[in-house]
Amino acid sequence: MQVSIESASEETQRVLATWRYPPPHDFYDGDVDPVRNPERYFEARDDEGELIGFYYFEPKPPDLDYGLGLRPDLVGRGLGLDFFLAGLAFARERYRPKRVFLHVAEFNERARRVYERAGFRVVSSHMRRFERFGEVPFLTMADT
Repeated sequence: MQVSIESASEETQRVLATWRYPPPHDFYDGDVDPVRNPERYFEARDDEGELIGFYYFEPKPPDLDYGLGLRPDLVGRGLGLDFFLAGLAFARERYRPKRVFLHVAEFNERARRVYERAGFRVVSSHMRRFERFGEVPFLTMADT
């Protein structure tokens, strides 16, 4: 998969807010939480210029938190690992982190498998509270 990555425009932010995933992945719908720190979002486009997803990078020197989302209609089509690795390569080049961390909802086994295939392992767990979903267990994963 060829992916071009650049800072997310305001228009891209508006499009992301309309994305809807089937349950239980509706947890990741674009309008569940307000966008904080829009400067940390990057849009991902395919070689035809179509928006295929986004990346989120939060520097925590010397490390980096990494988040991502694939467009809902592309989920489950075997694109996850390539999409993940494209963002990871971008992050390593741009931020040069010592370690990269991910925070994934525990129920999201599909994403967890992708991250494990990329060499990430669970290093801790924590709970987050959401108004819409209540307490949600999360796993923190790190590159090894």
